[in-house]
Amino acid sequence: MQKSKFLIVALLALTLCTFFIARTLLAPNGANTLLYGNVDIREVDMAFRQSGRLTQLFWEEGDKVQQGTVLGEIDATPFEERRDEARALLHEASANFERLKNGSRPQEIGMAEAMVKQTDAALVFAESELARQQSVVHTGASTRQSLDQSRLSLDQAKAQSVSARQDLSMRREGSRSEDIDAALARLESARAGLREAETALEDCKLIAPSSGTIMARVKEPGSMVGPSSPVYTISLTHPSYVRAYVSETELAEARPGREVTLSCDSCRNTYHGTIGFVSPRAEFTPKSVETTDLRTDLVYRLRITVNDADEALRHGMPVTIQLAKEP
Repeated sequence: MQKSKFLIVALLALTLCTFFIARTLLAPNGANTLLYGNVDIREVDMAFRQSGRLTQLFWEEGDKVQQGTVLGEIDATPFEERRDEARALLHEASANFERLKNGSRPQEIGMAEAMVKQTDAALVFAESELARQQSVVHTGASTRQSLDQSRLSLDQAKAQSVSARQDLSMRREGSRSEDIDAALARLESARAGLREAETALEDCKLIAPSSGTIMARVKEPGSMVGPSSPVYTISLTHPSYVRAYVSETELAEARPGREVTLSCDSCRNTYHGTIGFVSPRAEFTPKSVETTDLRTDLVYRLRITVNDADEALRHGMPVTIQLAKEP
């Protein structure tokens, strides 16, 4: 009887040990964490930065383009004319600045010196004429009117002499620093105007910002387009991002930089990615996420960068993300 009781106790003990070992091995802490999400739809509407008449479009829907590819062009004639006008204004501003910076030419200074000598000579003659008129006016050989005219001529000669000397001084000194600064400012403005005109001319070509696939060709040659008129819609292929959501209880596992694997129903390959962003704000589970949890549970949004994406991983496709438990 006692032997039977001992065997029963031993069997119970063995059963409990087996249960606890199995529960430890098969517990959720030993399983991989599964998340669900979708491949981000990354599209860009391509439009010219300048307004004009569309002349050429080089690609059709479904064509694959590389970064830097010319997609289309608008009529560049008005922008070439603006560039030529800006070049002329720059040349004029540059010449004016150099003229003020270099000051008067030696010939101009020589002319000013000659004018000083001429006015000095006129002044000497006016002084001698006034002296002569004063010496003979009392004899009746000259009139009071002639004397007054001589005085007026002397005053004019003195003013012209002063003016000529001031002009010579300014030519020797050169242009005022304020005038030079103003001319330099006009020169910089003209340079900026030329750069702006050249940029506008470059904008006559529509350049693909990244590699992708033409999803829609919105306009045709001959149409008037502008910054608010999309011409193409491009689906960007690289890099590929996956948007997923993780619950608060699993948040510690989904840290930035962690490697994950991804799969989808129609994909033959398994992809590898890296968690790049974890939202600092909680939100309610969106309807597009299909999990077994209640949809009112709070979750945190993740952005996963797919390192080895191919054409099979299409935009909007639902994917399953697996986070392997760390040892």
